[in-house]
This record gives sequence, C-alpha cells and structure tokens, in this order.
Amino acid sequence: MTMTHSDKQPENAAYRAVMPAGEPWMKDIKAGQTVRLLDLEGNQAVDTLFFSAANPRERYDVQRTLRRQNQVYLTTGSVLYSNRGNPMLTITADTCGRHDTLGGACAQESNTVRYALDTRYMHSCRDNFLRASLHDGRLTKADISHNINFFMNVPVTPEGGLTFEDGISGAGKYVELVAHMDIIILISNCPQLNNPCNGYNPTPAEMLVWD
Repeated sequence: MTMTHSDKQPENAAYRAVMPAGEPWMKDIKAGQTVRLLDLEGNQAVDTLFFSAANPRERYDVQRTLRRQNQVYLTTGSVLYSNRGNPMLTITADTCGRHDTLGGACAQESNTVRYALDTRYMHSCRDNFLRASLHDGRLTKADISHNINFFMNVPVTPEGGLTFEDGISGAGKYVELVAHMDIIILISNCPQLNNPCNGYNPTPAEMLVWD
C-alpha cells in the first residue's frame, strides 16, 4: 500500500462540508481543483462516481482505469479514466493506501441475494445515487455505472472471488484527487449494515475542495 500525505490545510479550503452518514452527496469540481474525501470516524465506505460536467455521458470507466494502471486497487498516482479514454482525475495523496474498484454499490437486489429477503428494502447506495441524480436533473438511471468504493476493503481471493472485510481506514484518513476536467462528483456515503465495510455502523464523511 502506498500512503502519501498532503500539504493542503483545511482552513484554506474553498469548500468544506460534512456528508451525513448513509446519505447521498453531489458536487461540481472545476478542472485544476483538488478534492479531499475524509473518513471522519474511520471504517466508512464512500461510494463514488465521476462524470464530465460538460457531457455527463462521459463518466468514470473502471475497465479502462484498471487496465491502464494494471492494478485492481487505487492509491497515490492512480489515474481515473473515462469511458472515452480521457483522464478525469489523479489521486495525489492517500493516507489509507488502498481503495476498492470491484465490490460495486449495494442495492436492493444485491442485498437480497447476499443477505436475506427481508433486507430488500433497506437503504442502499444505488438508491442514494438515484435520489441525488434525479434531483439534480443532469443524470439519469442509465448513467449509474460501476463506482469506486473509497476506504472500502474488498480483498480478492486466490480463486478470484471477492470478500467484504473490516475496513483498513481509520479516523482522519483521507484521499485527495486533482481534476483534469470539470467534474460532477456523485457520492453515496454508504448506508450498508449487513457487512463490515462500515463496521456495521455508518458514520459521516467530509469533503474539502481547494482551488
């Protein structure tokens, strides 16, 4: 794992907001700005999607991103590519050291399959994505694709399977990204209660942006 610290100070941020536990968040970031996602209390998964603000049909593409960096986890130096092959953001600082790209977002359907029928109507990340995008009006249900799970620990087994494990993040850990184009960031501060990705207790996270 690669851990690198930032010299940016919170008091100099142009934007700063706490994202409530289990809730969606949406923010526009300009090219050249740096955004920090901060795990306030530790062990909180922050499910995140990125879109081009100029054309939201251009969005983060997990396949291009992983193929170009030849690595299934994201950390300092990782470049996030769009479905049109353009660099969208680069991770410039990371005190957690590893972020999941494979586990996807929890949803009614996946909760039912993985856990039990009575979890079907529990709050989920896909619900959060849809709530925020429909309220904003620039995104549709068809735009919700494979996301990044910042701070989430999803090891790949020797057989090629995935397991959801206790988080490796802690209180005050963060990841910073610089934007290469004007970006829409869509976040679900994960409400999942059925696996240890949030320590079975979703907590707030913080977003900071510097010019």
